[in-house]
Amino acid sequence: MIWFTSDLHLGHANAIQFCDRPFETVEKMNRTLIRSYNSRVAKNDTVYILGDLSFRIPVEEANDLIRQLKGKKILLRGNHDKTYDPTLFEAIYDFYELKGYYKYPIALMHYPMVEWPKSRHGSLHLHGHQHNKFTYNEQMKQEGILRYDVGVDANDYCPVSLNAICEFFGLER
Repeated sequence: MIWFTSDLHLGHANAIQFCDRPFETVEKMNRTLIRSYNSRVAKNDTVYILGDLSFRIPVEEANDLIRQLKGKKILLRGNHDKTYDPTLFEAIYDFYELKGYYKYPIALMHYPMVEWPKSRHGSLHLHGHQHNKFTYNEQMKQEGILRYDVGVDANDYCPVSLNAICEFFGLER
């Protein structure tokens, strides 16, 4: 299974207020995000993390939290990412085109793009960064734009599968 997520902001107490997250403390937020992630992701699943895994905590603490996340993790760096332990990831990129799972490459990046490779020919673009609610994804669909915010704030604080994204847009894999 292939999963996507972004903007967990583990350790970032102010994310609770800034993003209107329903957590009383940063510890509860961290526990809930890790539990939600691990409830969907299996050990051999691949997870593309589109940035901002943590913020405002020491890199050693961030690495300890990342170690708790299941799956084969691929990081697309966000603006708040640290130099994490690279052994925690299968790969680390700034931009990546995922090929072979959909009829077009899927453009992956932390930041949303107005245009991406093959965007006018049916290619998907998955991103984070904006901390949108799910209504953003619904608006993109309504406007015929194949751009999807995979961030936890737009997806019930959980990773979202490639199957669910394709189904959402009515796309055949």
